[in-house]
Amino acid sequence: MNADPGPTGPVVTFYRFIEQARPPQRADQAAAGTLPTRAFRYCEAARVASGFGWYIFPPMDFSLVWDGADIFWSFEGSGGWLPLKAVQFPDFRTRFDEIAPEHIRGYSPPFLAALPEPGLVQIWTGLVARTAPGWSLLFRWLPNIARPGGWEPYEGIIETDHWFGPVISNLRLTRTHVPVEFKADFPMTMAQPVPHAVYQERLLNAYRVVGSLEQLTEDDWADYEATVVKPNTTVNRKRGAYAAEVRKRHKSSGIHGSAAEEQTES
Repeated sequence: MNADPGPTGPVVTFYRFIEQARPPQRADQAAAGTLPTRAFRYCEAARVASGFGWYIFPPMDFSLVWDGADIFWSFEGSGGWLPLKAVQFPDFRTRFDEIAPEHIRGYSPPFLAALPEPGLVQIWTGLVARTAPGWSLLFRWLPNIARPGGWEPYEGIIETDHWFGPVISNLRLTRTHVPVEFKADFPMTMAQPVPHAVYQERLLNAYRVVGSLEQLTEDDWADYEATVVKPNTTVNRKRGAYAAEVRKRHKSSGIHGSAAEEQTES
């Protein structure tokens, strides 16, 4: 029997309000080419995590600098460093008011805003998103990709099946008096689809802990043997057997494989 395919249509639709913004991009299972080849071929855990979601980009190149009290921003053509409070994307307010219905004009979202807490900034990606009923978006840093220095992202889950508003990223600047650069061609966050049910308190509170080796059952020891002992005692066992096993199981259950599927056996 095939696995539940989830929504019959797209699980998410991204709306590009700022047309200069780079469209979201399906995350790369090779972590934008940075995952070691051996990990890509044989480490199914890292490969799947790297490709789980979509890269989200800032809509323009810009820089931030924090002096410990105030935040300033700069971009090509700005003429220097400008104090940051809440600012619109260049020329976007005019564009928004030209297109939006009359009663919505004047409500274009800010592009950048300095939050009240020291060093905290809110950045709008230029996108709005809508997910299928019962699905949310988790926004987080890109798995298995090194983060540029000078800032730390906050993670958040938005129930975008009900909330149709700006896709924003909150971050904390971590160094002072040194510019922190953001590039329009490098992702600043990753969006991952999650069903509402997986983060409900009832589910998350339904867990238990086995506290010692003596409490393992015969089935537990049998599973451990199959997972750890046999692979290390089997003569001429192929490298990447776990990855091949997972992909084979996914294929038989109706979950599509990947471009890397054939590489495990090569």
